[in-house]
Amino acid sequence: MNDATAALKESVGRYGIWSPHLRAEGPEGRDERAEATAELERLGFGALWLGGNSSAPHAAPLIEATSRIVVGTSIQSVWEHEAPATAAAFAELEVSHPGRFVLGLGVSHGPRVEGYSRPYSKMAGYLDELDRDGMRSGHRVLAALGPRMLELSRDRAAGAIPYLVTPEHTARARETLGDGPLLAPEFKVVLDSDPVRARATARAYLARYLQFPNYTRNFLRLGFTDADLADGGSDRLIDALFAWGDDDTVRARVTAFHDAGADHVALQVVEADMTSAPREGWRRLAALLG
Repeated sequence: MNDATAALKESVGRYGIWSPHLRAEGPEGRDERAEATAELERLGFGALWLGGNSSAPHAAPLIEATSRIVVGTSIQSVWEHEAPATAAAFAELEVSHPGRFVLGLGVSHGPRVEGYSRPYSKMAGYLDELDRDGMRSGHRVLAALGPRMLELSRDRAAGAIPYLVTPEHTARARETLGDGPLLAPEFKVVLDSDPVRARATARAYLARYLQFPNYTRNFLRLGFTDADLADGGSDRLIDALFAWGDDDTVRARVTAFHDAGADHVALQVVEADMTSAPREGWRRLAALLG
């Protein structure tokens, strides 16, 4: 493990928050987003992962409003951002706030990208360009699900940030990565103890992801079946991809990722109404994680 990766592991800590809500464009709501990020820092989270096709300009005002928390993209699409501009934006933030920004890169999904093809080659070529522009591998991580992309995360980045996975996937990913690289899976939490209501909330949120082959193929690799993917997802699939229940149950589900080899878990609080940031949920999560 090199010094940059070791420093990254220490700075992000064991827990972070994954959120699409703090990634908004333009000045409207900027102060509110900055204040919410500052609260996450006070609550003890080590990192904030910006959902959606995020980039350094989304992260910059949040970094400027805080003193410690690491802000990462989860993810920046390699199809929509040119590598030279990406390297330049990273360099600017690294000069003003060293070690506070992590570039999370991903290949997105075929249904979302016109001309989508050969995603592995696209990512490898993008990393070549970043190398030429002077961006070191210790400050970038990859949204890797399958074995080849995990190997690329090991060899050409500081590690992996797999999305929508289980502890079983984390164990396989750690085996591929080895001990050194950062492994920071995302995990969804529904803070509700009612099984019918919690599963309904989770199933409604999962629906958008079941249209993407990158995820469904990974579910099948993990031992789920086509029947598990039908009708919005079986209870078995829902219960594997979401933590729900009382505090002890949620805490145990998160701990299972660390036991499987995760260095850091990026927690996404999912609620029935996701129109605004789940700030009370973040507070509850911080309290139950201690």
